[in-house]
Amino acid sequence: MGIGLIIIIFIIGIIMIVKGGDLFVDAAIWMAKRTGVSSGIIGATIVSIATTLPEFFVSTVASNEGFSEMAVGNALGSYICNIAFIIGICSLIKPIKIKNNFFIIKGTMMISYLGIFFILSKNGMITYNEGYLLISLIILFITINILEHKKENMGKVSFKKDFIKKRDIFINGIKFAIGGFLIVYGAHLLVDGGVRIANILRIPKQVVSLTLLAIGTSIPEFVTALTATIKGEQNISIGNILGANILNISVIMGASALISEQGLIISKQTLFLDLPMAILVSLIFLTTGIYKEKISRLTGGLLLALYIIYLIILF
Repeated sequence: MGIGLIIIIFIIGIIMIVKGGDLFVDAAIWMAKRTGVSSGIIGATIVSIATTLPEFFVSTVASNEGFSEMAVGNALGSYICNIAFIIGICSLIKPIKIKNNFFIIKGTMMISYLGIFFILSKNGMITYNEGYLLISLIILFITINILEHKKENMGKVSFKKDFIKKRDIFINGIKFAIGGFLIVYGAHLLVDGGVRIANILRIPKQVVSLTLLAIGTSIPEFVTALTATIKGEQNISIGNILGANILNISVIMGASALISEQGLIISKQTLFLDLPMAILVSLIFLTTGIYKEKISRLTGGLLLALYIIYLIILF
C-alpha cells in the first residue's frame, strides 16, 4: 500500500471520529437529562466504555500476538495522553470547573488503581492471576456508580416514562449507535494508517505504542471531551477521562495479561519513565481539581508542557 493511500485512510479516520464524537455526545447529553442520571456518571460509564474500545482491541490483539510491551504501552500511553494532552487542551480552550463529588471519588479510584498496577509491575511482569485481580477492580467501579446514582435520586420524584417520546428514544439511540461506530471504526482506520506510516519511518514498537497508538486510540476520548467542553457539558469530559483511565488500568491491562501466554512483560522504561509520568500528571490533575475546584488554563498549560517533554524524551 502506497504512502498516499495510507494518508487518505488516516484522514478518513479523523473525519469519522470527529462526526462520531458529535453524534455520540449529543446522545449522551440527552440520555443524562432524560433519565435523571448525572452527566458525570454518564461520562464515567457509558461514554468511557465506548471510547476505550479502541484501546481494548489494540492492547488485547497486541498481547495475543506476543507484543506485550505494545499492549502495556498503548494502555499506559493512553492514560497519560488522556490527562496531559486531552485535559490540557480542553482546559486551555475553557477552564474546567469541578463541582461534583464524583471527581474526588473517581479520581482517588483512578490513581489508586494506577498505584496497584505499579506495585504489581515492580517484579517486571503482570501474571495471569494478577490479570484477574486487575479486572476484578471494575466491580468496585460499577458498584460506586450505582450507589452514587441512588444517592443522587434519593427523595426525588420518580421519572415517568410517558414524558419520553418514542421518536426521541429512536433518534438518540441511532445517534448513540452510529456515533459509537464511527468513533471506534474511525480510530481503527487512524491507528492502522498511523502504524503503517510508523513502519515506513522505522520507529521502534514501544515508542509507537506509547505515542502513535496511544494518541490514535485516545482520539475518541479527545473528540468526546472536546465536543462536551464546547457544548458546556464539562462533567462529561471529566467523567469520560476518569472512567477511561480506570478502564485502561483495570479491564484493558487485566484482559491483556489473561490473553498473553507469558503474562505482560513490564520493561524498565515503563517502570522508570512511563509509570512515574502517569503518576505525576495524575497528581497534578487531581490535586488541582480537588483543592482549586477547577482545572485552569495554567494547569492545562503545565500538563501539556509535561506531555511535550515526555514525547521528546521518548524520541
